[in-house]
Amino acid sequence: MTRMDRRKKSRKGAYWLIAIVLLIAGGAAFQFLKSGQESAPNKQKVESSKGEEKPPPKKDEEKPAAQELQTTEEKADELIEKMSLRDKIGQMMMVGFQGLEEDDHIKSLIRDEKVGGVILFDRNMQSPGQVAGLTNKLKQEAGENDTSIPLMIGLDQEGGPVLRMRDQVSPIPSQQKLGLRGVPEDVYKIGRLNGDELAAMGIQVDFAPVLDLSNRDERSFGSNTDKAFNLGLQAIKGLNDAKVAATIKHFPGNGRVTVDPHLDESIVKADKQTLETVDMVPFKKMIETQKDNQFFVMVTHVKYPAFDEKMPASISKPIIQNLLRDQLGYKGIVVTDDLDMGAVSKYYSYDQLGYMAISAGADLLLVCHEYNHQVELYNGILKAVKDGKLSEDRINQSVKRILTYKLENVNDQPVSPSNADQVVGSAEHKRTIEEMK
Repeated sequence: MTRMDRRKKSRKGAYWLIAIVLLIAGGAAFQFLKSGQESAPNKQKVESSKGEEKPPPKKDEEKPAAQELQTTEEKADELIEKMSLRDKIGQMMMVGFQGLEEDDHIKSLIRDEKVGGVILFDRNMQSPGQVAGLTNKLKQEAGENDTSIPLMIGLDQEGGPVLRMRDQVSPIPSQQKLGLRGVPEDVYKIGRLNGDELAAMGIQVDFAPVLDLSNRDERSFGSNTDKAFNLGLQAIKGLNDAKVAATIKHFPGNGRVTVDPHLDESIVKADKQTLETVDMVPFKKMIETQKDNQFFVMVTHVKYPAFDEKMPASISKPIIQNLLRDQLGYKGIVVTDDLDMGAVSKYYSYDQLGYMAISAGADLLLVCHEYNHQVELYNGILKAVKDGKLSEDRINQSVKRILTYKLENVNDQPVSPSNADQVVGSAEHKRTIEEMK
């Protein structure tokens, strides 16, 4: 083989070597590119899953729809659903008790019968601080019930002859004196300072003002219908501004009464037109012009044959339901006068009086003195429902009014006894009264 041949052979081998290397390199490059193309989307997918937000949820998955705020009436309905019949009957009673401290009777009535209210008298009141401490304990007793419904505490604080703890409270003048003076601003001031003193002692309801028309009775603003309405309105505003409920009484008007209903039956023989155009006018105007939650209406035990020949007003459906509710349109709380009074207790048993008053349309039943009477009245209502004489629906109507009022207006927070001692009968209040003389 010549040198030329050897060179040719050597070149040919080099070409094959280069071809093989290129072939290997090309395959590797192809695999690299292929693997790159296959992995790129995966890489992109990973990056995408890290960086991209999840798609927004559907509207109904975003968050639960905001629950609408319950109205007070809806809250009352919810409470009623959870209450037993016994609990409901208890809410319709306001009771009195003996002594300066809680006794076993009042504790039992609040704890077991779930009574909705307590009324105080001089027998329960020694000093402002003591009353404040007592109302705190009563409210606490009610607050420990499973229903935890606030307790309403009330009293009759009219001024003049009807003034509880008169040696310690401010010397509020009678309505007769305020009526003779005839200055609406003065009546407002008296209502406000009276309300401030009651609120300081933990009392939320005053059974005043009196809207009866009379020139003889110290408890009346007088016989003029407009004056009785206007001055009564100022008394209500004063109490309300102090966060105390007022009560207009004694519907449909006690001005013509000659026998004290505390003692015995009394009958007003005026005709229907006279009663509607005179005696009832202050009540009618108050109901027509003011909100129902500004005041309660107390119904008297007096008989009015023009409306009902048989029954006294407090247990008369023609007077409470037909006249007060339907004709005058009053939708607030109807309170009976004290069912211990002779005008009714002499003629009806306590197990009758309770369900008769409720059947007639009353909401809140006052039984102010005897524990045995209170229990008898409570059991009488319970039995009347079980016997079918009284429907639970009728009970529910009253309880709803009471609970709605309590949820909107009744403050069951404890009050300060030391503050009560400072506010009640204060020098400032006494000065205000002195300036009116």
